[in-house]
Amino acid sequence: MKPLVSIIIPCRNEEKFISKCLESLISQDYLRLRASFAEVASATKAEQGFGGQAKENLEILVVDGESQDKTREIVEGYARKYSFIKLLENPKRFTPFGFNIGIRQSKGEIVMLGGAHAVYEKNYISKCVKYLGEYGADNVGGALKTVPKEDTLIARSIAISLSHPFGAGGSYYKTGSKEPRWVDTVFGGCYKKEVFDRVGLFNEKLIRSQDMDFSQRMKRLGLKTLLVPDAKAFYYSQPDLIGFLKHNFSDGIWTTYPLKFRIRIFSWRHLAPLVFVMGLLGSFVLGLFSSFFAALFFFGFFFYLAANFYFSWKISIREKNPRYIFLMPLVFAVRHFGYGFGSIWGLVRIVMGK
Repeated sequence: MKPLVSIIIPCRNEEKFISKCLESLISQDYLRLRASFAEVASATKAEQGFGGQAKENLEILVVDGESQDKTREIVEGYARKYSFIKLLENPKRFTPFGFNIGIRQSKGEIVMLGGAHAVYEKNYISKCVKYLGEYGADNVGGALKTVPKEDTLIARSIAISLSHPFGAGGSYYKTGSKEPRWVDTVFGGCYKKEVFDRVGLFNEKLIRSQDMDFSQRMKRLGLKTLLVPDAKAFYYSQPDLIGFLKHNFSDGIWTTYPLKFRIRIFSWRHLAPLVFVMGLLGSFVLGLFSSFFAALFFFGFFFYLAANFYFSWKISIREKNPRYIFLMPLVFAVRHFGYGFGSIWGLVRIVMGK
């Protein structure tokens, strides 16, 4: 038999996506029978079987942050139809509060932390549970494929940038991996419930980046996170450049601003946009008085342009669409400069005491 899995979905104003998310979870092939991790890891596909609409081995907790659209109405409809779906209240609205509310009320031996903007392949949970047992991991998550929210060239370009190494850096769960690997963090992680007893809950001071903080606390305690590439989830990205810029700027802020609380949530790759933007700004200002710094500015700027156009050209060939070579450089620039200026603003907010 398989262990009970509690799926926690924090959300707010997600009427356009919550149905897709819930349908993908309802369609999971995870069996209703419960078992130990050892039994799950050793069971063959034929032994596990797939089917049955009853989900006694699943509970889905949707934690709503006072939505102003039809999100609650939609979730309530699902809850009436499926006994394993419950709607919980999050009066403080933000994600870390939602996660903590769900964790406290979850009954499962395994807790999956999901997102309303994502859909999951039907074997996502069964794969993660299987690898939890096989590898002795404490948290297992799958590969995240970013897909466009709208069928436009700009939306597709934004989605591509978030799955490309030039845009996503060293995030293996975004760029992909050929085999299971130990990583710092994953999306849609399935945690052993005991992890929260050891690590605690999510830091509610961190409106963003709370997942990176939690992953670092896990790592300091010797707990391990596994990325499984054959468990796949799909995430809907921002469809326009303005929304994409705002999102990256906010991500940048919450890379550095947690230092105010003496929390270092970033790894060094998260600081690359900050160092790049500050380097350009500094060399530009100093270049007004020094030919050395002027040359340094032009070298850095044109090196970035060359790298940007090179990767954009490779993407245009891969996608067989020459228009990407003109649009991808702009999307990558919005990604890098938005994140970099956001990181600077996070430091400014600390200095200003905000």
